[in-house]
Amino acid sequence: MTRPAPHHTLQPAPLKGAARPRLVFWELTTGCNLRCVHCRASATELMSPDDLPTSECLRIVDEIAEYAPLILVLSGGEPLWRRDVFEIAAHAVSKGLRVALATNGTLIDEAMAHRIHESGIVRVSISLDGADRATHDSFRGHDGAFDSAIRGLKCLQELGISTQINTTVSKHNAHQLPEMIELAKSLKVDAFHLFLLVPVGCGLTIAEDQSVGAAEAEQILDWFYDRSLDSGMELKATCAPQYYRIVRQRRAEARRQGEEVAPLMTGHPNHAPGHPGGHPTDMNQMTRGCLAGSGVCFISHKGSIQPCGYLPLEAGNLGRQSFRDVWENSQLFADLRDLDNLEGKCGCCEFKQVCMGCRARSFGLTGNWRGEEPFCLYEPRAARSH
Repeated sequence: MTRPAPHHTLQPAPLKGAARPRLVFWELTTGCNLRCVHCRASATELMSPDDLPTSECLRIVDEIAEYAPLILVLSGGEPLWRRDVFEIAAHAVSKGLRVALATNGTLIDEAMAHRIHESGIVRVSISLDGADRATHDSFRGHDGAFDSAIRGLKCLQELGISTQINTTVSKHNAHQLPEMIELAKSLKVDAFHLFLLVPVGCGLTIAEDQSVGAAEAEQILDWFYDRSLDSGMELKATCAPQYYRIVRQRRAEARRQGEEVAPLMTGHPNHAPGHPGGHPTDMNQMTRGCLAGSGVCFISHKGSIQPCGYLPLEAGNLGRQSFRDVWENSQLFADLRDLDNLEGKCGCCEFKQVCMGCRARSFGLTGNWRGEEPFCLYEPRAARSH
């Protein structure tokens, strides 16, 4: 199957009626060639016997495509570890889904890049967790991972495939973020997405030692907002819902200072609609910080549906239920969509409609997804008045 027209982007078609998911992240396998210290999947080199067979994956694609014209992100483990990943991707594209690939990049050479291109995948995100070889390779548990990822990224760009860098921020690389931005610029990627470490999977064992604290997270996200204005790239903060509060605080302060503030945008000002660099992931829209169960969901390699990849609570299972049934009727999803369920300072925060706090981080650290965001420094007005 050939790739869609060159200017095909990953923007979902408008949805009518009740809100349907905008993105679905699908862990095709837990198998992987690396040993990343923060891995959600606790990946192994072997394919799991619980990985869904190709026929079941194609059936699930049909169900999703019939329900919503969303963006499907194929991930893992390492999705390229599955031999049928391109068959699944091509089938999803043929059904009208926009397909992205989240990979560590080390398995991509010229031949692999051509297979990605031919399958119809329109954006590939590659994880880089350090601005240099030593930092990235130590985090990824494999010598040569940095150079291999850069090589893979360039092979994709040679074919005109939109590229993105994902960086998981922890104490080992937080000081390198300015260098990471410059690296992303020099590599001419379309997007740079920052992820704050969430304590789940292997991340549980390093959360206390490696997670940045609330004060440092606030500083990083404040700095990240400045870079969103001057970097010339699509920047997105993920697993950092307080960023959406910071954006609004910064914009309000700018207005008080008499500065002209542009409307919150749904695309980057440097990217015209339809441009290959113009938000193929549709994830930079200023909607709400945590979209778990309301705008996004996660499918595990076993077919379990979760609110997100870092919140290991099952909303349903595609072996027993349809995708639509789970999305519309799951009690867990209904509870997540009701902001009155939030507790602690998140429950009384004036920014909860745009932030909501990270439900996965709250669950990972306290066992209660309704609890307040542990990495948020902000004290709501209601809490200050008591």
